[in-house]
Amino acid sequence: MSDQALAGIRRLFVERYEDLKERLTRYLGSADLAGDAMHDTWLRLALTESIGVVQSQQSYLFRAALNAAADRRRNDGRHLSVAEIDSLLDVADEAPTPEQIVLARSELEAFKAMLAQLPARRRTIFLAARLHNIPRQVIADRLGVSRRLVAKELLLAHKAFVERLKEMKG
Repeated sequence: MSDQALAGIRRLFVERYEDLKERLTRYLGSADLAGDAMHDTWLRLALTESIGVVQSQQSYLFRAALNAAADRRRNDGRHLSVAEIDSLLDVADEAPTPEQIVLARSELEAFKAMLAQLPARRRTIFLAARLHNIPRQVIADRLGVSRRLVAKELLLAHKAFVERLKEMKG
């Protein structure tokens, strides 16, 4: 019975192809999706070896085509469109160039040299305030100096860096 039913469904699919596709297009709202679903349905029917009892062959075919359309929609949602792939490939490489790396290393070495030229207390205050973000009052308490002196040392350190940068560029 199942071989005869399968042969009958395949025959009905071929005979009623245009009607089934038109009905599917109206239901899905897309002729392209309906065409793809019809193709997928035919492939499934061709690969199927046997089926059970089918009460309505037309209903069976329509439901099979709807299932194929649902599978296609689900699979299409998993894949990126060509435009999406192109936009992903257009991402600029944000890694520094070799020239930028050399320049940054050179600037770091110059900064270290400038830092080494500062008096010890000024260097300690500068690093505590700017590198470790320690509040001025805490720095003053640790060093046993006034908050005003900490502010003055920071100002002098900044001035020294600005002067050194002007010398390097000019």
